[in-house]
Amino acid sequence: MAYKMPTQKYSGKILEVTVGSDLKLGGESVLPFYGFDGNIGNKPAIGMEIWDIFPESWPAAVLDVFKDAADDPLKWAAYCVEKYKPDFICIKFEGASPDGLNRSVEECAEIAKKLADNLTVPLVIAGCQDNDKNAKLFTKIAEALTNKNYAFLSAIEANYKEVAAAVGLAYGNIVVAESSVDLNLAKQLNILITQLGVKPDKMLMNPGCAAVGYGFEYVITTLDRIKLAALEQNDETLQMPIISPVSFEAWKVKESVVTQEDIPEWGPQEERGVAMEISSAVGVLAAGANAVILRHPRSVEVIRNFITEMTE
Repeated sequence: MAYKMPTQKYSGKILEVTVGSDLKLGGESVLPFYGFDGNIGNKPAIGMEIWDIFPESWPAAVLDVFKDAADDPLKWAAYCVEKYKPDFICIKFEGASPDGLNRSVEECAEIAKKLADNLTVPLVIAGCQDNDKNAKLFTKIAEALTNKNYAFLSAIEANYKEVAAAVGLAYGNIVVAESSVDLNLAKQLNILITQLGVKPDKMLMNPGCAAVGYGFEYVITTLDRIKLAALEQNDETLQMPIISPVSFEAWKVKESVVTQEDIPEWGPQEERGVAMEISSAVGVLAAGANAVILRHPRSVEVIRNFITEMTE
């Protein structure tokens, strides 16, 4: 009698959410990359991070990659799209921070509009570290990008009403619900946002992210539990695709920011940073992320090859 490999069937399915006009996320009915069990849905997407201002805090080894492009967000984004071909661009509006340039929301909206008008890939909009400013920022940018179906990272407990109402209801974009590495908090925020009237297929989740070695095991187990609840228990409140801003975390830990001159035995700073980014991205993808945001082109290349090997 021929051996028949057993398969695991689930009652639930991750929603398919379209970012922009044609970037589809989610749609899987099995655990990540479990093609032997069933439909793995759409391939995980890769985005590249840029800023609205010159990122002086980035390691020199990363800045050198982008040469003169990083002084203008439109030029920077176009350079990334042409040379590295990400699925989307994530622009982080660090210049809007009240502790920095305190760039006006109108100026930020103008930058976002220029990007939207000139790029061939969709945008993910990220804010600064000030929640109050982000609520105003996302509202103004969502208005400038009405019905573009772009994702706004993120609505959190402190500002979800304003962000979700503007981004998801008034201006026809996608709300990313961000929580702090806890299944119950993720579930609660998703419920609150949908109760405002935002449809689940106009939402993504960011249940929290970290770099390897920095609470990363909590991130992985949280993603695992969310996917199992969504698939095994058919929990509709947790069936939105997950986006993980890996670069935000991987490039701020000491292994990535300490120079070789400070600790020679650690080796080249660029190698360490890329290693942190790649290992963190692989971990969250294996645990259920449907999209990752990366910074270094070598990370993009390695993760793209990883996704291809796991899905084909």
